[in-house]
Amino acid sequence: MHEGIVVPDPSATRSGRGAWVHPDIGCLDTALARKAFGRALRAPAAAIDTDALRALVSRADTTQHPTTTPPGS
Repeated sequence: MHEGIVVPDPSATRSGRGAWVHPDIGCLDTALARKAFGRALRAPAAAIDTDALRALVSRADTTQHPTTTPPGS
């Protein structure tokens, strides 16, 4: 986290405290509802900006769960 902003680190190489979330929008929403990031990062949950994380998870979720139907289905 940098100045209240959650910085995605897919390679898990940045220094400092981190939190892991499954790359699924539903899991991210559940973690936010439970204020899991505030506990994991030891910061007030209301002060955490997760926009960059949401964008990354949205892209991963779309890649893992395509919305198109395969031909012949």
